[in-house]
Amino acid sequence: MPATARLFLVLAALAGALAVLLGAFGAHALRAKLGPDLLAIWNTAVQYHFWHALALLAIGLAAVHLPESGALRWAGWLMLLGIVLFSGSLYSLALSGVRGLGAVTPFGGVAFILGWLALAWAVLRAN
Repeated sequence: MPATARLFLVLAALAGALAVLLGAFGAHALRAKLGPDLLAIWNTAVQYHFWHALALLAIGLAAVHLPESGALRWAGWLMLLGIVLFSGSLYSLALSGVRGLGAVTPFGGVAFILGWLALAWAVLRAN
């Protein structure tokens, strides 16, 4: 298996496991501690985290067939960056209540968008 494929498949598995863990943490440990508005923010973070863990899985599988694709590598790193910035900032906001942390969230959203576009570019360029 190509190294790029292995890397993104492992990252996808770890990101997926973390998303499930954080979702369960929110549902069980935080439900009584956070107000409905902050719990909704936590749930949004978990949703985007999990969807983009699945995107990393797709990128890892695509990398099996396109191991030399630079666009595919960019797609994977951008998805991971999006999880860290988008979901990470929302997790932090929900736990701290500091609304200023939401200023980081759009950068994660842009990383997600660019990651999806890089994935499309990688597929369009494939033979």
